[in-house]
Amino acid sequence: MKNILLIIQREYLTRVKKKSFIILTLLVPLLMMGMWAGIIWAAMSGTDEKHISVIDESGFFVNKIGNGEMYSFEYIDTDLTEAKKAFPESGKDALVFIPADIMENPKSVQIFAERGVPLELKSKVEGAIEREIESIKLTEAGITRSVLEDAKLNVSSETISLNDGNEKKSSSTAATIIGFACAFLIYISVFIYGAQVMRGVMEEKTSRIVEVIISSVKPFQLMIGKIVGVALVGLTQFTLWIVLTLALFSIGGQVVGSKLQDMPDVSAVQSANLPPEVAAQMQQNQPDIGADVLPDIINAASTLPIATIIISFLFYFLGGYLLYSSLFGAVGSAVDGETDTQQFILPITIPIIAAFIIAQFVMRDPNGPLAFWASMVPFTSPIIMMVRIPFGVPIWQIALSIALLIGGFIFTTWLAARIYRIGILMYGKKVTWKELSKWVFYKG
Repeated sequence: MKNILLIIQREYLTRVKKKSFIILTLLVPLLMMGMWAGIIWAAMSGTDEKHISVIDESGFFVNKIGNGEMYSFEYIDTDLTEAKKAFPESGKDALVFIPADIMENPKSVQIFAERGVPLELKSKVEGAIEREIESIKLTEAGITRSVLEDAKLNVSSETISLNDGNEKKSSSTAATIIGFACAFLIYISVFIYGAQVMRGVMEEKTSRIVEVIISSVKPFQLMIGKIVGVALVGLTQFTLWIVLTLALFSIGGQVVGSKLQDMPDVSAVQSANLPPEVAAQMQQNQPDIGADVLPDIINAASTLPIATIIISFLFYFLGGYLLYSSLFGAVGSAVDGETDTQQFILPITIPIIAAFIIAQFVMRDPNGPLAFWASMVPFTSPIIMMVRIPFGVPIWQIALSIALLIGGFIFTTWLAARIYRIGILMYGKKVTWKELSKWVFYKG
């Protein structure tokens, strides 16, 4: 046990002291913050206003396509042929033509532009024309648009879970997001840190350092120490990422919040260019984002079993990593170079990739047969169970899944150790699957 602890200490300290570890640990939260800052900056800065000329031969749509933050419409009384000739010199971004027979032929609208027509402009013009045609037809039928708008209601349901006769509010959206995020982190960590174990074993093998090491410790102790040491490195890095990301987003949120308070009310600017009744309707339907969104997020998070999620994530993170990294370590001990790993890596990674794909279907039915069995199989349970837990999973299912995962780890560790003890000292030979199977059953 003492030797294993020394190897764990060596693996951990060697990796966390590397410049690459420090740089990556600091860089990932900064990149995340930079990405979101870039998105917010792009959204706040907007784009240049587009100036559109409109020829309305029908006369139904004059001043009906309202100006907005990005588009300004100018209605002109010009023949279409002349307008097209003058368009290149007009400085306009687009020309919209609405024919006189638009009511009989609604697909005859034309939009001209020097280059491509933006999809948003196309949708805005089509939507405005569709709404006005609806209003005309409703008026002819004796129904005003205000009556139609009053008939439209936004239905919002409250989800409540019944467990052992107790009612508890739940949030499907929050459960889906949290479950997918946890599954994704486990999926990524298996590949990142499993590959680190494999490369570390290969480096020691090719440099012949391992020959010196195993003169003092057993190959099994060396493998276990390396696996656990890298696992602790992964937990350290994840913890620092979470802490730094939360700190940066907290600071960034305060900065963005102060900037948003200084910005003009976009809805007010838009409604200033619209008819009074339309502007009033927009103001009435405009949600108070600042007042509603944050409490909704807090309330949604409070409906989840946070303690269960955190404890389960730590266990499945370690369990999934230990199970797969032992196999990665066995592959590293059996080959002499990176190019020789491909034939062995694919069968190992197929279950974890399949689990991530199955997770997409499990989110739709977290309590179905597929979800249950996939959360019991040790090779897929770390991802699938983390998708299910935010929705609520019976304790006996979690306990059974954990027991099977522990059993799976013990089996893969035993299997990897059998390969490791032979492969770590094997040089200059191309290993096949048949050869690996023989190593498993070698005595000694």
